[in-house]
Amino acid sequence: MSESAAVVWFRNDLRLADNRALTAAVKTGAPVVCLYVLDDHTPGQWKSGGASRWWLDKSLAALAHDIEARGGRLVLRRGDAAKELPRAVADAGASAVYFTRSYEPSAVALEDKLKVQFDEAGIAFKRYGGNLLREPEEMRTKTGDVYKVYTPFSRAVTQDFQPVKALPAPKQLIAPAKALKSEKLASWGLHPSKPDWSSGFSQVWEPGEAGAQKKLKVFLASALKSYKEDRNRPDKIGTSRLSPHLHFGEITPAQCWTAAAHAAAGLHGAADQGLETFVRELIWREFSNTLLFYWPDLPEVPFRADFAAFPWRSDGALLKAWQRGQTGYPIVDAGMRELWHTGYMHNRVRMIAASFLIKHLLIRWQDGEAWFWDTLLDADLANNAASWQWVAGSGADAAPYFRIFNPVLQGFKFDPDGLYVKRWVPELKSLAPDVLHSPWMLPADVLNAAGVVLGQTYPHPIVDHSEARDRALRAYEDVKAVSKK
Repeated sequence: MSESAAVVWFRNDLRLADNRALTAAVKTGAPVVCLYVLDDHTPGQWKSGGASRWWLDKSLAALAHDIEARGGRLVLRRGDAAKELPRAVADAGASAVYFTRSYEPSAVALEDKLKVQFDEAGIAFKRYGGNLLREPEEMRTKTGDVYKVYTPFSRAVTQDFQPVKALPAPKQLIAPAKALKSEKLASWGLHPSKPDWSSGFSQVWEPGEAGAQKKLKVFLASALKSYKEDRNRPDKIGTSRLSPHLHFGEITPAQCWTAAAHAAAGLHGAADQGLETFVRELIWREFSNTLLFYWPDLPEVPFRADFAAFPWRSDGALLKAWQRGQTGYPIVDAGMRELWHTGYMHNRVRMIAASFLIKHLLIRWQDGEAWFWDTLLDADLANNAASWQWVAGSGADAAPYFRIFNPVLQGFKFDPDGLYVKRWVPELKSLAPDVLHSPWMLPADVLNAAGVVLGQTYPHPIVDHSEARDRALRAYEDVKAVSKK
């Protein structure tokens, strides 16, 4: 048995099963120090947002419980990880640090800095993958270039790749004889405040590794078979809702893929299309992380340089109306209110709401990205940046800018019975589904009968769709003209 301790530095891998770093540390036979550092310094402007901090609080509590059940203890420190991790290593008298790699620019820089520091001190700094199916360095074209188009990237990920059986959680953790100093989780004050909009989160979510496994089982049993179609319907429970669990590393994409493939096989081919679509969604996450790894300014700078000249508008009142779900377009407002109350928004509605902000209001995608970063429980820097740029038309393999969603038609198409809108915009619940998505088109007597007074109980549209569409297309033509010059 090794005499010196091993530090396992938890970050976005808050799980015990299928955790390569933890498994490797346990196999040494050394006492294991399980450490989490709350570092708001290194990420800069991209430190965890309000909703993410709520999840982190619950996830760390669940992880601490699971570690204690195996004889260990989760040590909590707060501060600059470049300083706190070496301090914890010194306190433990450790000879090695084990950790799962991250892909955000600040995290990559931190890992590089710490490696130099630990190498000089003779401390082994052992990095492991596991939060992606394929590491970014593997994802190169035959000519050595980085993939910029999703479809060939997807083929490259899946080619000759079979998810391996997940590593089991350690049955026992040997704690050091001397307990390290640890802060108390409650003292971190991770719940949102001023205002606290998190009161409804716990009614929907169960953060932690056990919660992730439950969510996966429910999805496979109830929604995988019809996932291809129902994932676009916000009025149905047709998505996996695994994104927050994946973001915090409570479950791995390999675990998700393996379990989904097993479930689909048990349905004798009936879920093949659902499985294929689900895997594509997992790979979009891979694509986003690979883009961020090679283009670290993706969250701030248009991937397509010509969009730097786009004539964005600055309008605080319109931005606030969008944020609060008061645009006058029911499907947009329903999504923004779902986000505020649950920390989540259905993926189809995310695209509609994002398109509305960018193309109807001509407000910068970075402003929407920042709002999602603060209010989404699954706020992932890579996914958030790549997806906003995709909608804006400025990203890699992006949707063309001239594809402008009509929020009324989108509402009728994906919420045909109005159930989603009626849940989140209850002031419209008495309107019939065939008119629900465009209440301003109704005569006053019909609105009055439904208890709707535009401008009082529900807002007038803050922009006219046709006019906004024309304005957006003109702006895009200006960008193309500048680009040609």
